[in-house]
Amino acid sequence: MTEQDKVKGPASYFPSIEKKYGQPVAHWLGLLGGRAGMKHMEMVNWLKTEHGLGHGHANALVAWHLAHTGIAPA
Repeated sequence: MTEQDKVKGPASYFPSIEKKYGQPVAHWLGLLGGRAGMKHMEMVNWLKTEHGLGHGHANALVAWHLAHTGIAPA
């Protein structure tokens, strides 16, 4: 894999998220899709408390979700 091929940003966490929590990223993004109206850190904390995700993994999922749904981070 060349330097240009490396995944960067929040998506770089996706393989470890899937391995650690046993669910595809689509599962977590689907859950976040139902959290309309929540701010960035509210979603992060929700993933942490309700689903046991670590802070970095939850933050990466929320950041990617917000960036790809056109919702401005709050």
